[in-house]
Amino acid sequence: MRKITYRDALREALREEMLRDSSVFLLGEDIGRYWGGAFKVTDGLAQEFGDERVRDTPISESAIIGTAVGAAITGMRPVAEIMFGDLTALAMDQIANQAAKIRYMFGGQTKCPLVIRTPFGAGVNIASHHSQSLEAWFMHVPGLYVAVPSTPYDAKGLLKTAIRGSNPVFFCEHKLLYPIEGEVPEEEYTIPFGKAEVKREGADVTVVATMYMVHKALSAAKQLEKEGLSVEIVDPRTLTPLDRRAIVASVRKTGRIVVVSEDCKTAGVSAEIAAVVAEEALDYLDAPVKRVAEPDTPIPFSPPLEQHVIPDEKAIIKAIKEVV
Repeated sequence: MRKITYRDALREALREEMLRDSSVFLLGEDIGRYWGGAFKVTDGLAQEFGDERVRDTPISESAIIGTAVGAAITGMRPVAEIMFGDLTALAMDQIANQAAKIRYMFGGQTKCPLVIRTPFGAGVNIASHHSQSLEAWFMHVPGLYVAVPSTPYDAKGLLKTAIRGSNPVFFCEHKLLYPIEGEVPEEEYTIPFGKAEVKREGADVTVVATMYMVHKALSAAKQLEKEGLSVEIVDPRTLTPLDRRAIVASVRKTGRIVVVSEDCKTAGVSAEIAAVVAEEALDYLDAPVKRVAEPDTPIPFSPPLEQHVIPDEKAIIKAIKEVV
């Protein structure tokens, strides 16, 4: 099977859906013909589809999402790009109080088929305003779906599902994933929301990891295999809906769990997954749940300090050894 980058997989999904459905259009800052997006995901699409369907916007996140919500409820399928996930804070009313609630507030008479694409994560030395992982914010909003693809295959399949759906989707992309290559079939496929994937089978301990942390967890598991430890890696792929059944099934199998996410530890993704295990699989645990996440601190600009706060393979290995 061919291998393409995460970036190219996203671009393919956008292009194929724009070809399939004329109501799909893109909007965001610098996504058009002169720049192609801050991370080049939309590069070349304006030249193919024109400026009407790949729209450069003013530097106003509230205007981008507000426009997208209006377009969605009147029959279009907008895909809005927010240049950095941190900047969604500038459009939280449009996201949390409008897009997420319109279908409910109007009794199902209208829907909001909107996709919001945005990059999260640290590791590129761009400081506190451009390096956060805030996906847990959006898990807390009823009415929003939250996707967190970790591979090119998942990115393409989940994005196509998001665009075709009838509900608003918050689509999280880690910055360090864009150049990563993976197998992506040329034929048509989609990935259903709420369906986790076991990225690696194991017997001794379950590691539930999201986005870029999946790759660090796989690296840690490979190192531990040399020491005789068998680590199972579960990737939820979507946080809302969350595949609780797959997580619980893995914990029943291994009896131990480590949850790895890049967001802050307090009230984060790892906290929710740990709560699920406590509620539904406590009797199967042979050790306490361990969480590996960022400390509750702004992301430093200093490269050494930034690397210090980001969860790494050493932290994952330490947590696994503590539960085993």
